[in-house]
Amino acid sequence: MRSAGLAAACWMLATATLLGGCVSLGDGRYEVVYEQSCAEPSCADDFIFSDPRAWRARSGPRGPALELREKSAYRPPHRSPLSIALIEGVEVRDFDLEVDLLQTGRNYGHRDLCLFFGFQSPSRFYYTHLATSPDANAHNVFLVNNAPRTNLIPPLTTGIDWGREIWHHVRIERRVDEGTIKVYWDDEGEPVLTATDTTIGWGRVGFGSFDDSGLVKNVALRAPVKRATTGDPFRD
Repeated sequence: MRSAGLAAACWMLATATLLGGCVSLGDGRYEVVYEQSCAEPSCADDFIFSDPRAWRARSGPRGPALELREKSAYRPPHRSPLSIALIEGVEVRDFDLEVDLLQTGRNYGHRDLCLFFGFQSPSRFYYTHLATSPDANAHNVFLVNNAPRTNLIPPLTTGIDWGREIWHHVRIERRVDEGTIKVYWDDEGEPVLTATDTTIGWGRVGFGSFDDSGLVKNVALRAPVKRATTGDPFRD
């Protein structure tokens, strides 16, 4: 049973934010505010897409997943990724996001999958770009703030290896007041990407790619607080 002090703290936090979560006692992590295994065809109903025709819920040799199957026809207002699937109905500030990803595109230096957060509009959001060959445009954390994407980290010397037919576990930790953004790859103890920025607070979370294909499953989004969202940011 929760102590009276913790219960009071949770009540105050929930009251201040309309829709509340509270820090989990069990393992020190935040409470789950959204999770999806993508094992059912209805998985796609949980997302808002920049181009719905490019995505589908599928099963097959690689297992059930949400599939980005082709390059999106969406054209963003500023230079930034084309294929985006945002979790519908919820936005967060601080959060931990875990997901399994499989890249299915051709093998080249900028071969990528991306994770989106702080998504307030097609002109204002963050994304992480996970790729093999780092430079100013690849394998970095980016900010889109009413202008073409800007990398938040000086180009690194090494990227990641997607391989072929290999699922990878990716985790993002975001703390808005501190400005920290940490991206972890598989079981590595240290983040592969670390950035600091405080431009955007609340926003939606999602997945996608600049112009490649891939699979998404086993999504778990944890946060101390959440807010409800409505509408389609790509078409409203």
